[in-house]
Amino acid sequence: MSYVRTFLPWIVFAVLPSAQWQWAALVGLLVAAGVTVQQRRAGAGFDALIIELGSAAFFAVLTVIAFADPGSAVHDYSAALSSAVLALIAGVSLLIGRPFTLGIAKRSTPREVWGLKPFVRTNVVVTAVWTAAFAATAAALAFLAHGGDAHSTAATVVQIAGFAVPMVFTVRYVAAVQAKAGAR
Repeated sequence: MSYVRTFLPWIVFAVLPSAQWQWAALVGLLVAAGVTVQQRRAGAGFDALIIELGSAAFFAVLTVIAFADPGSAVHDYSAALSSAVLALIAGVSLLIGRPFTLGIAKRSTPREVWGLKPFVRTNVVVTAVWTAAFAATAAALAFLAHGGDAHSTAATVVQIAGFAVPMVFTVRYVAAVQAKAGAR
């Protein structure tokens, strides 16, 4: 459930009609801000809100662009830009040694596990997979947008796969790591 909440602004943006992209960007911004505020009130630290904070910043900029020029060429590339920004956020979180999944995982893991190498390593691997998935999704969506298919069924399938594949990997990989640790 944490991942769905984390990516809710992006999901909402992806499912709202493309013809009203400025409103979809605004709703994405409001959802990102709402999720961030709700999670802070629930006690989440900023390390657990890396994607949410990046989402709010992205959707704030996109909202300004979309309302200033609804016919902007950015519209056709907005899905690709979304995935590219997620790849950037996730990649930077890896580079600075604070994988974004670490904060999410801490929400459901006992404090005494947080500093253990296997826990941190698992989150590095999971974040790397999310980063790669976001980057691949961005590239595929940019290719489709360049070909005039930014709002096609293929683009929708790519967006769904861009979230579903790393989510399935995360669930399976974490379960495998936990099973291996339990067998020791």
